[in-house]
Parts: sequence; structure tokens; C-alpha cells
Amino acid sequence: MINLILLGPPGAGKGTQAKHLVETRGMVQLSTGDMLREAKTSGSAMGRRVAEVMARGDLVTDEIVIGLIEEKITGTAGGGFIFDGFPRTLAQADALGQLLDKAGQRLDAVIAMQVDDAALVARVTGRFTCAACGAVYHDTLHPPRVAGVCDACGSTRFSRRADDTEAALKQRLMEYYKKTSPLIGYYYAKGKLAVVDGLAEMDAVSAMIEKVLDSPN
Repeated sequence: MINLILLGPPGAGKGTQAKHLVETRGMVQLSTGDMLREAKTSGSAMGRRVAEVMARGDLVTDEIVIGLIEEKITGTAGGGFIFDGFPRTLAQADALGQLLDKAGQRLDAVIAMQVDDAALVARVTGRFTCAACGAVYHDTLHPPRVAGVCDACGSTRFSRRADDTEAALKQRLMEYYKKTSPLIGYYYAKGKLAVVDGLAEMDAVSAMIEKVLDSPN
């Protein structure tokens, strides 16, 4: 059982690599966004708190997010947990450490997916997906074999995320560097940090992450 944090700016590929680990190692991906949406409709006491906060338009507190994570790690086994989108701040990192101690668990590795900002902007702003099956393409790096036709399902309908623009991504990067990038030094000091090239080919990134996870602690 391995508990892992994936760090990296938006568009670095954390979600893709988390999905790979779920499929190959039976790990459980704990995405804060997914947990909040699930809690909102669960009918549980915590879910009602989440629904009330979101209905008011307020930000969900660290306390609530930690409560949701606690429910997950005490009620799920599997091959370990992948923390995706949490922690985002030093205070959240401290809270997560305390929670794992309380649950008798530990954090085994933190993998930072290192990227070049200019290359990341080019990669993200060129992304688009098939509106029918969700297959992901890129204007220059991975276009469909036949222009305008999905390789996987033959659909001719495609879409782009509204926030996959250069201006929006640069704003998200600024938030990451202000609030989340200090975690790289934090976990380095704790001896937990490993760095991989987030802009390598997807399979190469997966291999680098597997190597980290298979290395003796």
C-alpha cells in the first residue's frame, strides 16, 4: 500500500498519471473536486455541510476537505491513495500529515511533475477533445489522423475547455506558484520528494513514476 501526492501546475498531466496508477496498481484517486461533488449529493452530515457552503457561494474550508479525506482513507483499502489537487498550501500539507498520523498511515512519496511554462502553455492551449467519446487531441502534437474526424469513434464534434486559453492558464499558473509550489521545498525537506519530467511522453512519465514507487524508501 502506497500513499502518494502528485504535484505540478495545471496541465502537467497529474490526472492522466493518477488514472494510470488506479488502473495498474488498484490505487484510489482522491480528487478534491470529485469528493466535493460526491459529498454534495450523498445525504451524509458532511455532505449537507458541503451543500450548504456551496449553495452560499462560499469557499469550502480546509476543515471540510480534511473531513472528506478522513472518511475516504478510513473506509477504503486498495493499493493506497493518490492525493490529487490536495494539499494546495503549506497549512493543508500540515493538516494532511496530522490526519495520516491519526489514521496510522504515512505518506510514502511526493512526485513533482516538472514542466517548462512556455511548453506547458503551448500544450494546454492546443488541446481539444472529441465531444462524443472524450478522446484527447492536440492541434500540432496529436491531431486526428483525418482532420475533423475522431480516430476512436468517427465523430466530427469536438470541444475545447473554456479555461484552456493562454490568459486563463497563466492566471492558474500564478496561483500555483504563489500557493502550491512552496510544497516542493516542504516535502524535499521531509525527504519525500522525487521529480519527474512532466513534459515527456505519457508512457515515459508513467515509467518514471513507477520507478519512484518501486524504489526502497
